[in-house]
Amino acid sequence: MPVWNPWHGCRKISPGCAHCYVYRRDESVGRDASVVTRTASFSLPLAKTRRGDYKLTPDAGTVWTCMTSDFFLEEADVWRPECWDIIRSRQDLDFTITTKRIGRFADCVPPDWGGGWNNVAVCCTCEDQQRADERLPVLLSLPIRHKKMICEPMLGELRIEKYLADGQLEHVICGGESGPDARPCRLEWVLSLREQCVRYRVPFTFKQTGAVFVKDGRTYYIKRERQMAQAKKSGLSVEVFS
Repeated sequence: MPVWNPWHGCRKISPGCAHCYVYRRDESVGRDASVVTRTASFSLPLAKTRRGDYKLTPDAGTVWTCMTSDFFLEEADVWRPECWDIIRSRQDLDFTITTKRIGRFADCVPPDWGGGWNNVAVCCTCEDQQRADERLPVLLSLPIRHKKMICEPMLGELRIEKYLADGQLEHVICGGESGPDARPCRLEWVLSLREQCVRYRVPFTFKQTGAVFVKDGRTYYIKRERQMAQAKKSGLSVEVFS
């Protein structure tokens, strides 16, 4: 899974940010994650081999964009047009942009965006019901060809049937919280969200259990290296409908 981080650093804006892994990692090396900086990999999708071939090829899969920041962060306004130019030039790659700042989207797209670019998916983060009710109506109102939702860290049960009903959401992803201060993720929340997605035939991915997972009234403390494996082992993900 290729990751492209054109800038690094962010500001916390909602409960899901409380134990941000970027802040945690930066603090471990004496770095301030609230300071936003352009990275050395800013032009990664344009990087080429000595033979002149692109290093990032379509067979590498979706390019997850800006995972150590937010693509629509105000501090990155000066750099974003150049990123759009890069994305426009690589129509052979599929980019997924995950954001908590969907409200800034309309002010941040390029002039030729139109009804959206086919190689760009926007994945709106909604960690609880309040954030879902605030952000999903905005996402669904926007001219974006591929719309997704991610509930990570999942901090409570979410009821999103009314946002699934019109078929705009192409994929729903959920997962627990990692790190030493992780808040619990409960199996019943995951099952409820899965049931809603199956009802409306929307692909669903249970990405990771998180560090603290509650099942049948019992709390499990799961090591970081096992969290994704345990979620996959559960068999709860439904990504293809016949």
